[in-house]
Amino acid sequence: MHGTPIAVNAAQAGRDPEEFALEYHEQYQETFPEFNVEFDNYGHTHDEKNTELTREFVRAWIDRGHVIEKEIQVAWDAETDEPLPDRYVEGTCPYCGEKARGDECDEGCQRHLEPGEIEDPRSVTTGNPAEYRTREHKFLCLSDFQDYLQAFIDRLEGTEKARNQPREWIEGELEDLCITRDMDWGIDYPGDSVAPPEQRDGGGEAAGGENLVLYVWVDAPIEYVSSTKQYSERVGSDKYDWETVWKPGGETRFGDWDDEWSEESGEIIHVIGSDIIQHHCVFWPAMLRGAGYNEPRAVVATGFVGIDGKSLSTSRNRAIWAGEYLDTGFHPDLFRYYITTGSGVEHDVDFSWDRFRDRVNGELVGNLGNFCYRALLFASRNYDGTPEAEVSPEVEGRIEEAVSTFEEAVREYDVRTVGEVAVDLADFGNEYIQRNEPWNLIDDAPDEAAQVIRDCVQLTKACAILMQPVMPGKAADLWDQLGEDGDVVDATLDDTLETPPTEFGAPEELFTQVEDEQIEDLNEQLRERIEAASDGEDDAASEEEDTEKGEAEAGGEARSETMADPDPLGDDRISFEEFQDVDMRVGEIVTAEPIEGADELVRLEVDVGVETRQVVAGLKQLHDVDSLPGTRVIVLVNLEKAELFGVESNGMVLAAGEEADLLTTHEDAPLGTRIR
Repeated sequence: MHGTPIAVNAAQAGRDPEEFALEYHEQYQETFPEFNVEFDNYGHTHDEKNTELTREFVRAWIDRGHVIEKEIQVAWDAETDEPLPDRYVEGTCPYCGEKARGDECDEGCQRHLEPGEIEDPRSVTTGNPAEYRTREHKFLCLSDFQDYLQAFIDRLEGTEKARNQPREWIEGELEDLCITRDMDWGIDYPGDSVAPPEQRDGGGEAAGGENLVLYVWVDAPIEYVSSTKQYSERVGSDKYDWETVWKPGGETRFGDWDDEWSEESGEIIHVIGSDIIQHHCVFWPAMLRGAGYNEPRAVVATGFVGIDGKSLSTSRNRAIWAGEYLDTGFHPDLFRYYITTGSGVEHDVDFSWDRFRDRVNGELVGNLGNFCYRALLFASRNYDGTPEAEVSPEVEGRIEEAVSTFEEAVREYDVRTVGEVAVDLADFGNEYIQRNEPWNLIDDAPDEAAQVIRDCVQLTKACAILMQPVMPGKAADLWDQLGEDGDVVDATLDDTLETPPTEFGAPEELFTQVEDEQIEDLNEQLRERIEAASDGEDDAASEEEDTEKGEAEAGGEARSETMADPDPLGDDRISFEEFQDVDMRVGEIVTAEPIEGADELVRLEVDVGVETRQVVAGLKQLHDVDSLPGTRVIVLVNLEKAELFGVESNGMVLAAGEEADLLTTHEDAPLGTRIR
């Protein structure tokens, strides 16, 4: 609710920011159920509970001496004589050199940026260079929590990226977090006075927090706590007690910040995007610790979503909008299945209408839906329901194996496998029914036929239960077709082997074939929207916005954008003498290994004839890393060194296009040969 885009966009529209933000809140509240997404409590960060609790957190930090006051440089638009919110300052990241916004290097190293750190700042609204003026602001002393955070990250569960990426910040010099902003929109900073750093151990007081609001990344995560508190108050603490999760036994878990960590904790698991790992694995645990609350047990960081092999871009309309998807008439569970099983939870997932059609038709229509329909149709026609027979040891064992796989996937935060278990079980079911051919047994070996169909109905019931988290609507339909009482959402994993009803009627097809013609129309609509949105845009600004994370100079790899039509040739020229300064050599990759915690980056050892260079390149998602050694490449060897994820990159491997087609030589030029 308190993000700076809300404040700025509301001001541009001449509207109240609260009214403006609530429209989005209500829109999301209406849209989520359309995709079978349910919340126990769906609140927002501007409500009274969160405002009150946020101030309690901040006062606790003040009382424990974790808040100090510093003079900092604040970006200012001289033309409008107003401070510039973080997201309306753009410039260059001082750490990796990529384009960045005022509080985050969102296109490069993902590092949080404090006010004043960004280089060459400019106002997004006017395009003018941003001036910096001295202002007093409040800081949470993250350095107070450095020892704690180092121990916390060692015991944190979740995805590898969430555990490893923060180590660079936690194990280095930990910068204090500015928790206030010069804005009207937000939660007011509590008026308690705090001491400046030089007076922290006694003596003076600084001015209070007049005209300052809290940084959005203070009150936003605190809503996690206040939302569970609201839920407890609504349903009663006997059903759900928020304090047993956040403050075991109703007591504050920590005393002073340097107390020993307690094993006693709640079950707090965050599922987040990769671009906010630092907020959840550095800032948030320190905020909790400083206020005496439990830390999260796990943080699961997901990858990004792309469209048709390119980064999602709302400004270019390269996106599949929620309403657009619903207008197609496709069931929401089809999207849920696609996006959940499209890749591992840590990795980027690409959405395309063509792949959507192929996966729905192959995995859901041809496999899961086909098996369940065949099994129930044969059972209803020949036995009016479940045949009188025991489940065979083979099928019982296969269901138990599926349940075990499901449980292990949940423990390992592997949502892709959670989504695939039912489809894999149906795949076994299709093979089982084909192998045993009950239609050939019904007359000559009726007991064997009954046994096979009994097994298939049991497999169908197991599929309904195991598919429920990912495809709840379709699971409910299948549950009803089985004639089961109650709701499949209340079924347990033990119920996968409970006997299905003895009577049920003829089934209906669970899934419908996606037709090529509809997909062609949707692809054409997407192309037209992208082209329309691109018309009139400034080419350079557009290209900058669409640059993918981790590539070009920062990733040690140069790519040319693959578009429907090649980019026009630029008018700017360089002299032959300038070209002579560019030193490109023939090289050969000697070793290649993924960089821990990085989605795309690979550490290469490249032999360039006179020496072996270490180069970091964004090839992990686009090439088989194990097959890279022995590959001839072209290397820019006189590029300035860079450091990515703590690994030095001494050169750049050249590649073309979105698929990183590595440049090489036609013949076997000796290693180290210069490109002319």
